[in-house]
Amino acid sequence: MKDGSPGDLRAELDVLFRARLIYVVTIRIDNTQSTAAPLWFTTTSDRKILIQSGPQSWQTKRVRRGSPVIVWFGPWRGIAFIGRAQLTSDPIIIEQIIRDYSRKYLMARLGLHRPTRSSFERGERLAMKITLLQALPRDFSPKTGAPAPELATEPVTFG
Repeated sequence: MKDGSPGDLRAELDVLFRARLIYVVTIRIDNTQSTAAPLWFTTTSDRKILIQSGPQSWQTKRVRRGSPVIVWFGPWRGIAFIGRAQLTSDPIIIEQIIRDYSRKYLMARLGLHRPTRSSFERGERLAMKITLLQALPRDFSPKTGAPAPELATEPVTFG
């Protein structure tokens, strides 16, 4: 982040929309960071991030109990945010994940690792919506087992 102004945040979020992967860290019950997971994702017009995960993943279990998430993209010490993730069964979100993943990722177009409507219906995949709450310092980098950064509670405004 350059100076933290809304214009800078908007420019950095534009980078997010073009990224291929995001990295997500959940916060363990002892307030330490989990291991970072690289994930496919898509975004909504209102700047929410949509991902999918298995029902038994640690990520899903932590989100279910209300864990905040740390999301970053770009280089390892790239642009990072704290966010609030919510599991959702909203059919519009599920359809967007199915549609966008196939457009964005070659492996999904080829039928590998592609989310399908039936995989969501059978509960093999769960949809998550992430709301970004605050930007983290530019030098932030995830560290498995390190204390989580202080967390905001209200969404950040990007202008």
